[in-house]
Order: sequence, then structure tokens, then C-alpha cells
Amino acid sequence: MRFLRKISLRLRSLFRRNTADSELSTEIHFHLEHQIASNIAAGMPPAEARRAALREFGGVEQLKEECRDMRKTNWLQDLAQDLRYGIRTLRKSPGFTAVAVLTLALGIGANSAIFSLVNSIVLRPLPYSQPQRLVSITDSYPEGALAAVRASMKTMDVAGYSEGQDLNLTGMGQPERIHGTSVSANFFSLLGVPPELGRVFADGEDQPGKDNLVILNHALWQTKFSGNPNIIGRSVTLEGVERQIIGVMPASFHFGSPKTQFWTPLHMDPRNVGAYWGGGFMPLIGRLRDGATIEQAQAEVRSTLPRVRGMFPWKMPDLLWADSTVIPLQQSMVGDTRSTLLILLGAICLVLLIACANVANLLLSRAATRQREMAVRAALGASRWRICRQLLTESVILAIGGGALGLLLAVNGVSWLKLLLPANTPRLAAVSIDWRVLAFTAAVALLTGLIFGFAPALHASRIDLADSLKSSAQNSGAARNNRLRSVLAVAEIAAAVVLVIGAGLLVRSLWQLSNVNPGFRAESIVTARITPNDQFCGVFARCSNFFNSLLAQTRALPGVEDAALTNVVPLSGLFGAYAADVEDHPRNPSDPAPVLWESVVTPDYFRIMGIPLLRGRLFTPADSAPGAPYVTVITESTAKKFWPNQDPLGKHVRRTWRGEWITVVGVVGDVNEYSMASKLPEYVDGAVYDPYGNNMGPGGLQPREFSLVVRMAGNPGNFAETLQKTVASLNPDTPVSDVATLRTIVSQSLNAPRSTMSLFAIFAALALILGAVGIYGVVSYSVAQRTSEIGVRIALGAQKRDVLQLVMRHGARMALIGVAIGLVGAVATTRFLSSLLFGVTTTDLLTFLTVAALLVGVTLAACYIPARRAMKVDPIVALRYE
Repeated sequence: MRFLRKISLRLRSLFRRNTADSELSTEIHFHLEHQIASNIAAGMPPAEARRAALREFGGVEQLKEECRDMRKTNWLQDLAQDLRYGIRTLRKSPGFTAVAVLTLALGIGANSAIFSLVNSIVLRPLPYSQPQRLVSITDSYPEGALAAVRASMKTMDVAGYSEGQDLNLTGMGQPERIHGTSVSANFFSLLGVPPELGRVFADGEDQPGKDNLVILNHALWQTKFSGNPNIIGRSVTLEGVERQIIGVMPASFHFGSPKTQFWTPLHMDPRNVGAYWGGGFMPLIGRLRDGATIEQAQAEVRSTLPRVRGMFPWKMPDLLWADSTVIPLQQSMVGDTRSTLLILLGAICLVLLIACANVANLLLSRAATRQREMAVRAALGASRWRICRQLLTESVILAIGGGALGLLLAVNGVSWLKLLLPANTPRLAAVSIDWRVLAFTAAVALLTGLIFGFAPALHASRIDLADSLKSSAQNSGAARNNRLRSVLAVAEIAAAVVLVIGAGLLVRSLWQLSNVNPGFRAESIVTARITPNDQFCGVFARCSNFFNSLLAQTRALPGVEDAALTNVVPLSGLFGAYAADVEDHPRNPSDPAPVLWESVVTPDYFRIMGIPLLRGRLFTPADSAPGAPYVTVITESTAKKFWPNQDPLGKHVRRTWRGEWITVVGVVGDVNEYSMASKLPEYVDGAVYDPYGNNMGPGGLQPREFSLVVRMAGNPGNFAETLQKTVASLNPDTPVSDVATLRTIVSQSLNAPRSTMSLFAIFAALALILGAVGIYGVVSYSVAQRTSEIGVRIALGAQKRDVLQLVMRHGARMALIGVAIGLVGAVATTRFLSSLLFGVTTTDLLTFLTVAALLVGVTLAACYIPARRAMKVDPIVALRYE
């Protein structure tokens, strides 16, 4: 009951404060009068009795505060009071408030925008059922291995998916090339995502005769089928095959490539041994069964894969899948994007710290003008903690205002980031402002307010009443404040140095990439993907005649100088390779075979692309004739790797599963096939070119998709439309897709490093601007504080250059200290950028020296304006003011 009474009294003091205060005043007045009466009774005169009673009681108002503190509710009342007072105070200084809020908004808003990426891509759980139980088996596997693993695993259910399945959609007007994914029948049920319409694949529907089915994504359903709710059961023609639509996935469903528009079942046919065990390898995913842990799944995978490797109908390398393991699916999907996003988040946090330092400097300047106010509050009984709390409340109000404005900037920033980042960034479509971002913004705003407000509040609360109440109170503590302001300015410069060096390294890296010679001439070349149906190209002669006719008609088009065909356009993301035996390089059957990147081309390809012939000869039409000897052209680096100090002409390579040797007849320059940073993927050992129509032999697979490579005499203009009509005249079911200039393809290959560099450059620019503003503020305030000193110096004969040197020396000292600290910090932190750099080391001397000179120059430029103002000080006016 006593506890309940305390609660009721506290609630009464909180919600009926005036009544409680009135009763408190009455009670204290009663005790005071009683003491006065006692003193009079003891023989004191009334006036002395009252003074004695007041001395014994102490300060009446202080006594009231102590009584209120006993209620344990004063902190709420004080907080409300501090908030009201803080808002009134900030409203009286709209300029200061606007600058502080805007500065914080830039820092907090940028942090919120970048965190929204980290949150949606790295932190937010996958939008599938019980995502914590979803895993990925590293490496890739053929259909036969999928079936074997799925049948033997006890810790998890396993599914597979094969991305990059492009099929022709025909029978609906102009043929169109659409992107899809082939999945095992249990794929959707394993993820636990129901369809929006219809159903998903059932067990066994990835077997021959049962797999002519398709599931559409929401966007394709809306665009090609007008969102028809009766679409289920309708048939569509994909690659010349009728497939029944059995389902439509919801708009929120995304998996793997963002380009996926449909899903078809895998065609798992054990009778087709080559495709079943040697066809396209694919990733495997799994769902842990009840009670199973990821460690148990890892152990089971390590024990299962060696048995699966032994099921291949031919000898496989002993190292195949040696390092395969099980990792969370989210980790697998995010990949290297995680480290890049965390680097960006760390960089933008530095920008926020610089913004905090700037606002702290503003508060220190403002505190100098409020010394008399603080002294009056202290003289009236306010404790140092009470003054600190009021000043911290004002800082938090500024931070909350900055956070609210920053959140608005972040909303627009997220849309801008989606456009800036590469389209293949994992989970990019899911990036949004959700409750986690709101909570992060609120936490950052509160923490920011405490960080930048603590030091100024602590300094402002150190009050010497005697000095502060004098007329020169505004100068009280100026030296101490100047030291702290200088320290904050040095910290801003140091942080700016780290960011600008990071941006400089990325800019140099992008410059190096942009100036890499890719091994071909991209100017005036247009490419277009031509993809006849598999059924059409089932008869090679028909397919060959189609492409030969297309080449002839394309060369006759207006503005076309020449044309050729290739199955793989450099830097386009297309891929062709095979495992090879190489002459003079015998290998142990347990060792992996060398992998050769293969481009199938027509004879004019090298001339059109400007790829130089170094030795031997190029292809001629005779090399494509039936019965012609099998020949190939290799790249310079391939020749040096396999036949160093030998003549590669006349040497031989062959596919590991074939008996026919292929003769090397020429050596050409290297081409960046894979990316601007590397000619070939790490797992590829060399590159070869084969003539279209030959070198495949019995059982070989001729490419059924080719890209036209067209050298234009001028602007491509409406070339895409003209080409589409040309192709339609030869085969109306063949779509034309991916029409682009080769220059555009080269530029797009740099999208990922360009986007990272752009973000870093923006962060560095913000840091540089904020740092310059901070230095300007410190030096300007110092000049204002030393106006009388400068006036005396001028009166005693100091020249303008002496005053200039005095001010600039102060700025130069801060700049050099800040740059030195920043260089040390950059050496320690830029190593995290190593994976993002090309042709530049993390301690590149030129970048470090250039940035150091830039920051010193910017700092001195920021000091020059207040220095000029100091040079114009009138000593008479300055001394009279003093």
C-alpha cells in the first residue's frame, strides 16, 4: 500500500503540478513562520528572528527544488522545460540554427541513404519462408550431381537453378528475346514462396515429357499479357516449343538475376549422358531440415561430394569440389557487394564526424557569447550539470532537426543510388526506407547531438562568475575555446584527407581502367544479338545459310562498311569455353584440364575489330568448308603460356572429350574478353578463336546464337530498325536484341568501379567543403577575438604582410598537423580499398602527395578571407572598442 501511495503522489505531482507546488509553498511557509515565532519567543527582535530563520532554512527556492527532486518526476518536467527553452533560444538565432541543421542533415541524410543499401542488401532477411534455414552449397554442379546430392542429403533439402536462359518468345507479334531461369521442380517449394496466380512446379515436373511448363514473373505478366487473370493454362511459344503457363509469381519475388522474367523446369534426362553430367554447371541451394545445423550440413557435404564425383561417367579431377562447403544463402547472394557497401558506410560516417566537428565549432563560438547568460543561471543556483543538460538538449534539438531533414534527403538519395549503382547489384530492387532505416536515423541523430554537443556544453559550463559577469565577459574562456576549436578543425582536416585520398585512389584506378587497351577498336562498331530458335538451327545447313545470308544483306545496308559474326562479344558478359588437352603438356588424369576461352568467328572479325595478327595467318572462307582441316587461332599470352620460347604455329589443342587435334595457324593480340581489369577469368588458362562451320566435328555443338559486329561509316541512326526488318525477311521468328555500340559495352563494363568511385568522390567533396568551412570558422573567430591585439600591432608599426603572415601561420599550422595525421590514417585504412583498385597501390605516393598539397591549399585559401579582413583592421577603432 505504501508503494501504491508513492506512485499516486508522483502521478499527482506530474499531472497536477500547480496544486502540488502550491501545497509545497504553503508547507514551507508554515515551517518558516513557526521558526520565526520560536526565535521571537527566545527573545529575538522580529527582523533578526526572520533573518535567523532564513539562514537556518537556507535558500527557500533551493529547498523547494530539493523537495521536488524527492518526487522522482522532476526529470520529465525539467526535460519539457529544457526543450521549450532550447527551441525558444534556437528560434532567436535562425541563421545559426539553419546552418547547423543543414550541415547535420547532409551528414545524417547521406548516412541514412547508404545504410538503406546495407540494410536491404546485407542485413534484411531474405523475403522467403524461414530464411535463416536457407543455405547455399558453394561451387557449381551438373544435373546428375544435383540428383545425386538431393537423394543422399539427410540434413537438408536441395534444389538447383541455372540462370542465363535466354529464349525467344514468338507468336505474339514481333519476336522477343526474354531472360529466364531453369529450376528444379522443388525450387519454389524449398524457398516457401507461393505464386500470385496458379501454382508452382510439382515433384517430377523437371523430367522429360513433363517439363513443358513455364511460370511468369509479375512484370512479364503485366507487360506481355496485360495482367490477364485468366492466363493460367494458356500456352506460349518459347524457342519454338509450346509451354503451358501454370503460375505467376508476385511482384515482390526476386531471386538471382534481376533480369529474370520467367522460370522453366530443368530438363533432367539421365539418358542424355553428356548434358546430364557435362552440361551447364549450376548453383545449388538448400533448406536445413528441423534440428539440423549448418555445421552438420557442411560435414555432410564434405563426405557426400567425393562419392558424387565418382559417379561421373568419365574421370574427373580429384580436386573437383575439394573446397565446397555450405554457407547462408544471404551471404552467397550478396557476395563481394557486402564489403563494398561496408566501405562506403565507413566513408560516409567520416563525413558525419566532420559535420559534427563543424557544428561543435559553431556551438563553441556561440557559447562564447552566452557566458553572461550561463553565469546568471549559475548565480541563481543552477548546477554545472544542470547547465550542461540544457546545452545538450539544445544540441539534440539541432540533431533531431538535422535528422528529420536528412531523412527527406535520404528518400531522394535512395532513388538516386538505385540509378547510380549497377543493375546487377544483388537485391537492389528491394532497397527502400523501412523501420530499420528510421530507427537508424533516429539513433544517429541522438548520438550525433550528444557527440557534437558534449564538448561545447562541458566548456560552457566551466564558469568563473566574477569574470563572466564583467562587461568583457564575451572574452572569458576564449583561449580555452580556441584550443578546442583548433583541435576540432585539425580532426576535420585529418578525416578529409583520408576520404580524399580514398577517392583519389579510386579515381586513378578508374582512369587506369578507362585507358586500358582492350585489344580491339571500339569506335564506329555496332553489335546486335541474333538468336534463331533451337529447332530452326537443329539442321546446321539451314542455320549456316541463314547467317551467311544475313551477313551478305547486312553489308549491303546503308552506312555499313563491313560485318562479321562472333558468338562472344568482348566485355558483354557472354561466355564460351572448353576443357582442353594441349600438345607438349601431358597431365595426370586426376589434375584439372586447362580451360580455353573460345570465340567462334567469321574470317572478317579480326579486321573489323582491329585485332592485330602477330604470327601466321587468319581464317579464310576455305577454313569453314566441309571437310577442311581443323584450325584455330590463339592469343599471344596463350602462346607464351603453353609454348614459351617455341614456335606455336603447327602446335595442337583438342577438346578433352574429342579425339581430333586442332592445328594452330595464327597468333593474334590479346583481347580483354572478360573485363577491363582482366583479359580472362582466373580459372581460364588461354583464349582461342575457331572458324564458324568447322572445328566442331561429329557430335560437336555449333553455336546457335551469334552477335553481328558491324563497322558503320557514320551515325548508326535507325540501324536497329533496319536490321530487324532484314532479319525478319530471312526468318520472322528470330528476334534482334542487345543492339548497342561497342563503345557503350566498354563503358558499361566500368559501371561498378565508376559507381563506387562516384560515391567516394561525392563523400570526399563534402568532406573537403565541410573541412574548409571549419577552418574558415576557426580562423575567422580567432581574428575576431584578436582584433584589439591586431590593432595594437598595426599601431606599433606592423605592416599588412605581417598581419597576413600572423593569420596564415595559424591556419598553416592546423593544416600541416591535420594533413600529417590524415596521411597516417590513410595508410592504415586505404588497405580496405585494395579489392576495388586496379593499377594503383593503396599507398600510391602520387595520390598521397597530391591530396596533401590539395588539402593544404584549400586550408590556406579558407584562411585568406579572414586574413584579408584582419589586414583592414583600423587600430583607432579597435583600441576604442577595447
